Amino acid sequence: MELTHRPFLESDLPAVCAFPRDPQELYFMFPKAVYPLTQEQLRAAVAARAEATVVLAEGAVAGFANFYEWEMGGRCSMGNVIVSPAVRGRGVARYLVSRMAETAFTRYDAREVALCCFSTNTPALLLYTRMGFTPYAVEERVNWDGSRIAAVMMRLARQG
Repeated sequence: MELTHRPFLESDLPAVCAFPRDPQELYFMFPKAVYPLTQEQLRAAVAARAEATVVLAEGAVAGFANFYEWEMGGRCSMGNVIVSPAVRGRGVARYLVSRMAETAFTRYDAREVALCCFSTNTPALLLYTRMGFTPYAVEERVNWDGSRIAAVMMRLARQG
């Protein structure tokens, strides 16, 4: 499968909004959003953040992420990370996270890339760990259904 990436466009809104299939998936992607994800909610997040990026798989929008924190020479924090259900488990997330980290290290000269992953999102936790991210804090949060959930804060340090 050929993967490429580009900046997010307004025309990508419908595709990205369709990725979260239920309230839990939306919470993993965007804890402050209300299910179902609307174009207005996503548009507001994109406007308040930096480097909104989509991955294309064979030309179709297949993944999305952005930075909710970006500091020249400091930390870039990645958020709203999600992959289309149709292509999960096929390398799209790895490609997306790698491109976002590359952007942080090259465009922002970041010393580290950080992200938050919820304890019940096992596939994501395992992927981030395989990519070199290490946990540095755990915070208690309230899940979409009101239950307790652990937010695992992870970071990837710049090499060299």
